[in-house]
Amino acid sequence: MSSNDASGFLSRIDSKREVYRGRQFSFFVEQVTHPNGVQSEMGVVRHPGSTVIVPVFDDGAIGLIRQYRHAVSEYVYETPAGTMEPDEEPLVCAYRELEEETGFAAGKMIFLGKTYLLPAYSDEVTHVYLARDLRETTQDLDPDEIIEVHRLAMDKVLEMISSGEIIDALSILSIYHAVRYLG
Repeated sequence: MSSNDASGFLSRIDSKREVYRGRQFSFFVEQVTHPNGVQSEMGVVRHPGSTVIVPVFDDGAIGLIRQYRHAVSEYVYETPAGTMEPDEEPLVCAYRELEEETGFAAGKMIFLGKTYLLPAYSDEVTHVYLARDLRETTQDLDPDEIIEVHRLAMDKVLEMISSGEIIDALSILSIYHAVRYLG
C-alpha cells in the first residue's frame, strides 16, 4: 500500500502493525520511507470509504439529521452519511444510508465529487451525493444511533452554518457542493 505525492513518487511502507480493528476502521502504525528518503513512524486510520448525502426536497428544503456523537458529547446537525460495507459501491451506500438514517428514499442520486477529510492520518475517501425525488419510507437505525430528522429551508441551513450551529465539516462541505450544483 503506497501513496502518491504531488510529483508522482511513491512512499514505501517498510512495516506495519495493526493496533486496533473496529467495525468501521482500523488503526495502523506504519514505518514509512517517504519519497524524499526520510523515514518515519506514521499512525494511519485505514477506512473502507464512505458517502455523504444532501437530500433536497422538491420545494428546495434540505434534509438534515441531528445526531448524538459520543466523541464530542453533543448533538450535531449533519447531512446523512455512512461507511461503505465491504465491496459496496459508493452509489449503493448512498441510497442505503439515506434511507436508513432519514426514512427517505431517493429516486435519483447525483454525484458531486469526492474528498479526503483528514489525509494527514486517514485514507478515508468520502463520495458526495445530492439526493432528489425523495419519498418517505422508514428509518432503520443501528441500536447506537440517536437521530432526529429535520427538513429546513436552504436559507436557514446556510444561516446555521454562518452562525456556527452547523459545525460538522463534512456537512458544510457537502452542502457547499449542493449549493454550487443547484446554482
